[in-house]
Amino acid sequence: MNDFSLDRANVIVDSLSDGLYVCDKDRRIVYWSKAAERITGWTPEDVIGHKCSDNILCHIDKDGRRLCGEDFCPLHRAMVTNKSNTCPIIVFGQTKAGDRVPMIVTVAPVHDEAGQVIGGVECFRDYSTPYNDLKLAQRIQSLALEKDLPQDSRIEFSTFYVPHDMVGGDYFSIRRLESDFYGFFLADVMGHGISAALHTMHLSSLWERHCHTLTRPAEFAQTMNRALCQVVKDESFATAICGVIDAANKTVRLASAGGPPAVWSRADGHSRQIASAGVPLGMFEFAEYVETEFHCTSGDHLLMFTDGAVEIYNANREMLDTAGLIDILNKLDYPRSPLQIETLQKELLNYSDGIRLEDDLTLLEVRFL
Repeated sequence: MNDFSLDRANVIVDSLSDGLYVCDKDRRIVYWSKAAERITGWTPEDVIGHKCSDNILCHIDKDGRRLCGEDFCPLHRAMVTNKSNTCPIIVFGQTKAGDRVPMIVTVAPVHDEAGQVIGGVECFRDYSTPYNDLKLAQRIQSLALEKDLPQDSRIEFSTFYVPHDMVGGDYFSIRRLESDFYGFFLADVMGHGISAALHTMHLSSLWERHCHTLTRPAEFAQTMNRALCQVVKDESFATAICGVIDAANKTVRLASAGGPPAVWSRADGHSRQIASAGVPLGMFEFAEYVETEFHCTSGDHLLMFTDGAVEIYNANREMLDTAGLIDILNKLDYPRSPLQIETLQKELLNYSDGIRLEDDLTLLEVRFL
């Protein structure tokens, strides 16, 4: 095609149903396609020369967080990491009329002839119809996650749940078993999204059926494992940690099924990992599990989390791991300062070499009063 030209390329781009815009490294918009105008109502004259944060798109994510700062903006992360996103991202853009439109977004860096990053490109499409279905699935899944935490003057629980997508593959529950005993269960199904979320619904039904056995955590883990093996048939599995807390004596007994070690932070500020061996649930039907017991004191904190908090890689392909998470917690002055999930997410993302965190993130915190 000898007559191919930039004008012809613009015609091709403008014929696409997906919106597209290009920005420089300062995130100042330099190109705005016709489809971008159709989806948002913003014309090229409205946006070119402006930053997308200049009261134009004002993206927010699925959790309602503004993305126009540098920490969580996918387009900024694409330029910083020199990467394209591999999984589409749901964001909400602002139309010229002031409405919010759910969009599926892909981002990529733009290079000069020398291969240096000089800007970024974002493609987006209206995702309103699929989003409504996902929103319903999210509401259904949320019913399976216990939000009403037990109340006790001797102990306090907190949960932090940030699914990678609208629905996730993490499951958690905390329940009073007897007057002084509280059982907890935190599981991470392999993968994320709709298929993993369906497995969490099965975990929820198993929890309701067997949570009373958590006074013996190893037995509970064995029971859950055998039940899952009957369903997944080597197609999926879940890492997990479970246990029981005696609020009167401040003792903890836990069993691990391949989940990350718990972090026990003492009142004096010292933190240590509580590791316990065990294979993931759903892998080997007759796997056995062991219990680890320890005694806490007033002012101690116990923090448990799924793989999304530690299986994070930097540009050198070094995994953060639990030791790295403890370093971040120390930097945040935890546990003397309360855990702020958004601040922790920023630190995890800054460590990573990704456009966004690549897995669901769930944490359970126990504070001994």
